[in-house]
Amino acid sequence: MKTSVFFSLFLVLVSFFSKAQMDHMFYQPKKEMKPLEFKNIENISLPVESDTITAVVLKPESKSIKKTIVFFHGAAGNISTYQYITKPLVENGFQVVMVDVRGYGKSTGKPTHINVAEDGQKMFNYLLARKDIDKTKIYLYGASLGSQIATHLAKDNQSKISGLILDGGMSSFTDIAIKFKPEMKEVIEKYVTSPYSAKEDVKSLTGLPKLFIYSKGDSTVPFEQGQLIYNNAPEPKQFLEFSGEHIQGMVVEKDRLVKAIEQL
Repeated sequence: MKTSVFFSLFLVLVSFFSKAQMDHMFYQPKKEMKPLEFKNIENISLPVESDTITAVVLKPESKSIKKTIVFFHGAAGNISTYQYITKPLVENGFQVVMVDVRGYGKSTGKPTHINVAEDGQKMFNYLLARKDIDKTKIYLYGASLGSQIATHLAKDNQSKISGLILDGGMSSFTDIAIKFKPEMKEVIEKYVTSPYSAKEDVKSLTGLPKLFIYSKGDSTVPFEQGQLIYNNAPEPKQFLEFSGEHIQGMVVEKDRLVKAIEQL
C-alpha cells in the first residue's frame, strides 16, 4: 500500500514539474552575439506582451531577389550562431529573415513551446505587411528545433507561403526527449507533451512544396525522425540526404543545398 501511494505521488510530481518546467529543457538561449557577417542588415524589434522579439532582414547585393526565406534556428545560441546556414543563401540572391524568439539574442523573456509559436506568428504577420517581403515568394526554414515552429507556422499560413524547408528537424518534442532519455520512455510519453509537432502538422501541407535535409551521420536528431516527417508529408516533397553531422549540410554540400532551395 505504501509503495502504491509513493508511486502515485511520484507521478503527480512528475506531471506537475513536466507541465511547469519541462519547456526549459528544450531551449538553451544565448544573449552574447557574434558579429554578423552580412553587408545589408536591417534590425527588427517587435513588442509581444511584456517582452520584445527581434529579427534581422538580410538583403542580397543583387536587386533581383529570388525568394524570401524566414529562418527559425535551433535550440542553442541565437541568430549569430546559425549565420553559416543563411550566408550562402544571401550570397546567392535570397532575402533572409533570421528570427530570435523570446530569450534569444536581443529578444527578452523566456521561451516556451507556446510562446515561441506565438512569436513566430507575430513576426510573420509583421513581415507580410512589408511590401519588400509580401511581393516575393516566402519560404519558411526550420533548422533543428526551429523545425517545430516552422512547420506549425506553415500549417496555419499555407496560402501565404510558397514552401517549407526542414533541416535536421526532430519529429516532435516528445520524440527527441525520448531519444536523449530512452530509459524514461514511458514517463516521457505520458508527461512530456508536444502542443504541436512537425510529424503531425506536416500532414496538412497538401500542395505545398517541401524540402527535407537530413544526414544518417546526425548524432543529435535521429535520421529516422526525418524519414517519419517526410513519410507523413503529402506531395510535393523532396528528401535531400547528405553525409555529415547535425545541420551541417550547408557546410559540406553548400552548392547542392542552395540549388535544391532555388528549385523548390
